[in-house]
Amino acid sequence: MALYPPIEPHQSGMLDVGDGNEIYWEVCGNPAGKPVVFLHGGPGGGLLPVHRQLFDPAAYRVALFDQRNCGRSRPHVRDPGVSLEHNTTWHLVQDIELLREHLGIDTWQVFGGSWGSTLALAYAQTHPGRVTELILRGIFTMRESELRWEPARDLLPDHWERFTAGVDGDLIADYRRRFADPDPSVRLAAARAWTRWEMAICNLIPDEGPIDDDLALTFAMIESHYVVNRGFLEEGQLIRDIHKIRHIPAVIVQGRYDLATPIATAWDLHRAWPEADLRIVEGAGHSGGEPAVARELVAATDRFR
Repeated sequence: MALYPPIEPHQSGMLDVGDGNEIYWEVCGNPAGKPVVFLHGGPGGGLLPVHRQLFDPAAYRVALFDQRNCGRSRPHVRDPGVSLEHNTTWHLVQDIELLREHLGIDTWQVFGGSWGSTLALAYAQTHPGRVTELILRGIFTMRESELRWEPARDLLPDHWERFTAGVDGDLIADYRRRFADPDPSVRLAAARAWTRWEMAICNLIPDEGPIDDDLALTFAMIESHYVVNRGFLEEGQLIRDIHKIRHIPAVIVQGRYDLATPIATAWDLHRAWPEADLRIVEGAGHSGGEPAVARELVAATDRFR
């Protein structure tokens, strides 16, 4: 894989973003380098050390943060009584701006994969003057057609059957009811099933590995909150409003066989935004950890350094 060597942050802290929330942030790389902000996936996926390795540490000043209620941000979605009322796309867009101001950065590159691509587009369209370039992977825009998992259902019927076992009525509503159940065993079983489905569709070869229960609960509860609310976006909004950012240099990296965020969305985005460089990765799925996808991502960050 073409990633840069592991690196540790030289700055980190907690930022009060209001509504009783604090987000964990960190900065690594060259303190005098080109600023970039990394937006993780999920929602609720949190940061991983490998995310720092997508950027040349000699060239970039890399800012990363855990989005609301996940990772090291507080309060955590698993804490008793925590509400996700103040966890929406627009709260997160505001958090990105607060972090930029806190770090004393005027403009920066924005990098986002999967849900991070959704958030990157929403941020850039809200604050186009603050974005120097965009690097987007596995495009997801929360359109109704993207939330039905139809290609994945057709290709992975065995996994889909396990995911939908025992569902009563609407799939997402049923899972939301399970996540709110007072019985911890019901919540955990639902989170495991939700996360197992995500693991299956996020890799070219379905991942059958072990599941961390804490991460599963975090991921499932926050992601389902966004799915049931359609990302707090109008239908087709992010592609409709692409005119606001067509002047921003951009690279779109998309696995040909991505089942989590199928290529049709990246294609629709590119048709609306022909200036963006669409890099279709043959023989790849959704995960940014697949070697061919990682090579394209590092090539994109190297191009803009």
